[in-house]
Amino acid sequence: MAEIGEGPGTVPEHERILQEIQSTDTACVGPTLRSVYDDQPNAHKKFMEKLDACIRNHDKEIEKMCNFHHQGFVDAITELLKVRTDAEKLKVQVTDTNRRFQDAGKEVIVQTEDIIRCRIQQRNITTVVEKLQLCLPVLEMYSKLKEQMSTKRYYSALKTMEQLENVYFPRVSQYRFCQLMIENLPKLREDIKEISMSDLKDFLESIRKHSDKIGETAMKQAQQQKIFTVTLQKQNNVKFGKTMYINDRIPEERNEIVLKHAFEEEDENEEEVLTVQDLVDFSPVYQCLHIYSVLGDEETFENYYRKQRKKQARLVLQPQSNMHETVDGYRRYFTQIVGFFVVEDHILHVTQGLVTRAYTDELWNMALSKIIAVLRAHSSYCTDPDLVLELKNLIVIFADTLQGYGFPVNRLFDLLFEIRDQYNETLLKKWAGVFRDIFEEDNYSPIPIVSEEEYRAIISKFPFQDPDLEKQPFPKKLPMSQSVPHIYIQVKEFIYASLKFSESLHRSSTEIDDMLRKSTNLLLTRTLSSCLLNLIKKPHIGLTELVQIIINTTHLEQACKYLEDFITNITNISQETVHTTRLYGLSTFKDARHAAEGEIYTKLNQKIDEFVQLADYDWTMSEPDGRASGYLMDLINFLRSIFQVFTHLPTNSSDHAAMSGKVAQTACMSACQHLSTSLMQMLLDSELKQISMGAVQQFNLDVIQCELFASSEPVPGFQGDTLQLAFIDLRQLLDLFMVWDWSTYLADYGQPASKYLRVNPNTALTLLEKMKDTSKKNNIFAQFRKNDRDKQKLIETVVKQLRSLVNGMSQHT
Repeated sequence: MAEIGEGPGTVPEHERILQEIQSTDTACVGPTLRSVYDDQPNAHKKFMEKLDACIRNHDKEIEKMCNFHHQGFVDAITELLKVRTDAEKLKVQVTDTNRRFQDAGKEVIVQTEDIIRCRIQQRNITTVVEKLQLCLPVLEMYSKLKEQMSTKRYYSALKTMEQLENVYFPRVSQYRFCQLMIENLPKLREDIKEISMSDLKDFLESIRKHSDKIGETAMKQAQQQKIFTVTLQKQNNVKFGKTMYINDRIPEERNEIVLKHAFEEEDENEEEVLTVQDLVDFSPVYQCLHIYSVLGDEETFENYYRKQRKKQARLVLQPQSNMHETVDGYRRYFTQIVGFFVVEDHILHVTQGLVTRAYTDELWNMALSKIIAVLRAHSSYCTDPDLVLELKNLIVIFADTLQGYGFPVNRLFDLLFEIRDQYNETLLKKWAGVFRDIFEEDNYSPIPIVSEEEYRAIISKFPFQDPDLEKQPFPKKLPMSQSVPHIYIQVKEFIYASLKFSESLHRSSTEIDDMLRKSTNLLLTRTLSSCLLNLIKKPHIGLTELVQIIINTTHLEQACKYLEDFITNITNISQETVHTTRLYGLSTFKDARHAAEGEIYTKLNQKIDEFVQLADYDWTMSEPDGRASGYLMDLINFLRSIFQVFTHLPTNSSDHAAMSGKVAQTACMSACQHLSTSLMQMLLDSELKQISMGAVQQFNLDVIQCELFASSEPVPGFQGDTLQLAFIDLRQLLDLFMVWDWSTYLADYGQPASKYLRVNPNTALTLLEKMKDTSKKNNIFAQFRKNDRDKQKLIETVVKQLRSLVNGMSQHT
């Protein structure tokens, strides 16, 4: 029942599956067959039955078809058997014909193959010739490139590479050797860059080593040109009756000799003139510049060159530590710098863009600042004026040389003005030593003249004029000492030395005149004045020497106007010019005279003190010796001889006579006042406790001698008893004690007309107490005598009154 129930539903499904199997690809049969087993149980049996039925149907159809075509197949086989016999005959005939044909064509084939082979060879040869004709120029150019590389013609090699790349390589780019060449060209370019850069480094190193030689040659040429120009100018001045400097050092004959010698040197050196191209091979720079330009890397080369040159500039500008010791050190420094900038100037003018004017100006400004700083520092160590002068000449040549190459050098000439001040300082130090030596060697006595020749020789060196002295017969003496003409000559030498620095500074005659006068003023007011003051203060300079120094300064002062004329003759600038500086010799020598006068007064007082220290009074003596003390008489004799020396002071004019009289009078008054003060201090010395009347009388004898000396007019010119007034204090004090006129003193005290107006109560009290103590000691038993008792009471009364006066004075003050 179940099978019957399933039959109608499953048959269509089985047919569908069979259709799918027949119509689909065998690879997809699996899912279809799986569906048979996935259906109801025993469905595959039904399917197999259905499949068998289908197979039986197909077999029946195949059988029907075979039965239908069987007769035709038999007929075809029969015909084919008939054709086989004919075919075998034909095969035999064809084989025979082929054999005979092959035998006949063997020789032709051989000849044909020969012809073909020859044609191929001919074609190949033609092709090879064409390709070789195409490749040969490339190979020739490449060979040329190799030759250029081997002969170091790198710029030409780069041009050859350009031709190869642009013209030749495109024709043969398909060949391997061309590719190898193309791959090798960048390496060759790098090799050329490295080699050219190496040559450039060698060049930079070479010019660094030889820059001093280049600079030396350039400076020498500039110096020769300057000498020629100056000499030609001098020749024109001589021809037209003009001279640049009028002095006894540059006669016209010497100008002619110098001119002739300069022209001879110019002729000799004309053939030896070398340029920077003669000294330096610049081809490495040109070659490297062209190479980098061709390679399109010109900026890299420019930066490298400038960077290296800046480094070299810093090395060149760095001086040696001991450069200031010798002129050769400065010369090497300058020649290296000049050599450096001469090379840069040459590069500037022969290349385009490698070095620009802005670059050289920047480099020069940097170098100039460094040069000025170096010179300012090192020149400060120079103490030798000759070395400073040589340094100045080197700086001038250095500046002129670089100025000729277009570099601004105004700051160098400004620096020279600073160095000029230092040069003047070194000159002042040198001349200070010269002046000291002159003063040390001087004997400070008038110059003896024994013949006319000696007289003329001296006045030719020193402007001395004295008509009265000229009329005197020989031998005679000039009032000044030997140091005066020597000082005058050395001042002129100083002016010459100062003038040497002013030459070639491109300054006007007015400025040179001003510089000479200012430096001469420094010499007079500072150096000579200081030497004179130090000389005056020296212990071994006595009063006689001081008097001679005063005489010397007077004559040096008179010679200052001749020094001004001397400077005027050098510079041709009149003294009447508004801005002309005057010489300060007048004030300088006046100050020296005043110092000498003060020293005279000081030394005179010191000498008086020495004599006073020899005093040996017996302050307790009862009776005087009846004559003045020996030390005082020696002192008075000494003062007489000293004041006699003052008669030698210059009196050749009214002013000098007044001056000499004033000095003598001041010295005499100062000596008398100092002597009076010393004697008064001797009486009032606190260590002196007792003074007897006999000692006062002896002291009075000494004061009388002092008064006699003052009244004898040791120095003319005093009016009346002016000089004696120096001892008036002592005189009134001694008179008061010797006359014992206390009643008058006490009664007239404070009155303008008092006889003892100059006696101070304190002084009188001090001396009276010293005498009172002496009276007590020497008159122990005199108190029993009435007169002595009365005198003692009087002394005590006077002491009390004097004390009251002293106390009153102190309260009033």
